[in-house]
Amino acid sequence: MANWRQVLRGFIPGRSGGGCHGDGSRRKNNGLRKVGIVGNPNVGKSVIFNKLTGAYVTVSNYPGTTVNVSRGKAKMGGREVEIVDTPGMYSLLPITDEERVARLILFEEKPEVILHVVDAKNLERMLPMTFQFIEAGLPIILDLNMMDEAAAAGMEIDIGKLAEQLGVPVVATVATTGRGMDALRRELIEYAGDRASGMINPWNRR
Repeated sequence: MANWRQVLRGFIPGRSGGGCHGDGSRRKNNGLRKVGIVGNPNVGKSVIFNKLTGAYVTVSNYPGTTVNVSRGKAKMGGREVEIVDTPGMYSLLPITDEERVARLILFEEKPEVILHVVDAKNLERMLPMTFQFIEAGLPIILDLNMMDEAAAAGMEIDIGKLAEQLGVPVVATVATTGRGMDALRRELIEYAGDRASGMINPWNRR
């Protein structure tokens, strides 16, 4: 697998767009029970979380800590799914209590899908953690959020090319306006369906 610098060197700018999948061929919720949202602080994680869950949210301390974790429910593919907004983190090698809690959620609760939200206009700074998740065998979908700000900065991102280079699904959103959220929901269900069918099973690689 290429590293993040090789991905950026081989990246071909082009028309920005939505997810790399979207035909809806696997829209039934096949085993999707929990989605973990991860990422740096200030990338729009909480906005994504709120768009997915609406009013069905609880905020409480993670057991044995003073770190707040938000949990909510969403309807996807006709089934109720738990959505967990993990504390902001910069690495899988924890330094802060927040990072330790985020890691515990990922590796102990084992969500069927982990949504890595990044700031699209700072992709170079965000990709190293994406590679940590991929190399750890986690079931990752990469969400390029704040695509409007990236476009305003003159950036064009070829979503399909990036997904091909990384080997994981990639979606594009503007969480504040809701743009791309339908494609994101479809991708979450489809990816979980692939895992349930045995087409992919990242947890078994651990």
